[in-house]
Amino acid sequence: MLFTAIAAICLSSSNDSFAAGNTNSTAASISNQRYKIAVCDWMILKRQKLGAFQLTKDIGADGVEVDMGSLGKLDTFASAITTNAAIRRQFLDKAHELNLGISSLAMSGFYAQSFAERPTVPRMTQDCIDTMKAMHVKVAFLPLGVRSDLVKHPELRSKVVERLKMVGAQAEKAGVIIGVESELDADAQIKLLDEVGSPAIKIYYNFANAIQNHRDLIKELRTLGKDRICQIHCTDQDGVWLQNDPKIDMQKVKATLDEMGWSGWLVIERSRDARDSRNVKKNFGANTAYLKSIFQKQ
Repeated sequence: MLFTAIAAICLSSSNDSFAAGNTNSTAASISNQRYKIAVCDWMILKRQKLGAFQLTKDIGADGVEVDMGSLGKLDTFASAITTNAAIRRQFLDKAHELNLGISSLAMSGFYAQSFAERPTVPRMTQDCIDTMKAMHVKVAFLPLGVRSDLVKHPELRSKVVERLKMVGAQAEKAGVIIGVESELDADAQIKLLDEVGSPAIKIYYNFANAIQNHRDLIKELRTLGKDRICQIHCTDQDGVWLQNDPKIDMQKVKATLDEMGWSGWLVIERSRDARDSRNVKKNFGANTAYLKSIFQKQ
């Protein structure tokens, strides 16, 4: 089923509720663009803070990826938007006021914590999914991270698959999508999806994974295809802005996504200038403006 966001539009590449690019926003009148640009709240130093929305507006992006909060040794995410309806309402109202979308919720705690081995993972993922439903957000970001990296830890594959099947069942019941990011190449990611076998588990693709592992970004996008990719971290590791990054031909990326028939959120995570990495407005403003010049030009 499709969630109807509060007075929102829905980006969709298919009528299937599990189609790639089928994301809801909370804003009432976000421009009807095929590609929308978002930033990660934790990377603009506003992790699950209301101020992330105004900063996102100042940066010039169309929306924000909101993090579920830290994990540490907790049983679940330290997430006020999960436990406090009033704070959740503030987030939704501010997004509406500023005409911004919430592209996705992020379980970034799994960058450092083990998705495969933490005992309360089912509670963590259910809390995220319940928050998605409450905030009318269609996609959640799930990185397998360093502790469950299937390239470095292939012995964890059965545990990861088992847990992804569990999360897939949770997500299917709720009508949402969980986007998995991993270090696997495109062919291996397809095998992982096939093994999990849930239409609610997709790939959250990160350009940096292909680039840093010396793989062909364009070939990987085509191999995965539009229906397997739910959202994209349109980013590289820090060093230079996207417009100055010789490792990404962004015009070719757009042409490839166009040919694939993909649409949805392009989320900027890194690609900060190493000489001024803490200057949030400068770095993310430059990257946002550049992506809009490529993906939203009239």
